[in-house]
Amino acid sequence: MNMYDTILIPTDGSDTAERAIDYGLDLARQYDATVYALSVIDVAELLEVDYVGDRDDFEATIEPLETEAKRAVTTVDERARRLDDVEVITVVREGAPDETIVAYADEIEADLIVMGTHGRRGLPRYLLGSTTERVVRTVDVPVLTVPVG
Repeated sequence: MNMYDTILIPTDGSDTAERAIDYGLDLARQYDATVYALSVIDVAELLEVDYVGDRDDFEATIEPLETEAKRAVTTVDERARRLDDVEVITVVREGAPDETIVAYADEIEADLIVMGTHGRRGLPRYLLGSTTERVVRTVDVPVLTVPVG
């Protein structure tokens, strides 16, 4: 049995996430693991910007975020194809990023999470971005954090 059979790579398409993808795919290749690429649409962020309107307005607001999330996970899949032997499952979910990542890791019984130290909202002065920090504190599997290049 491998140490890692299931590797979760949460991604938001940021540069840090891009580096984490390389690490995650390399480990997946070494351990013959399946990679789950997850992008979370932060619906709470939409609500924070005082989103007001009906469902159609909401759909119009969330659509670009869905497109961005799909592009982020597709990047993982495209890179894995170049490696030939890494299987990637791509998933887009809505919710609070840290809670969604932790819940999904549990759902797929992840052996390892590989993620950037901070994503789009991360500020370099912090050691870890708030999402990464909360995942590290609350998940019960190892987390490999990859800093910005």
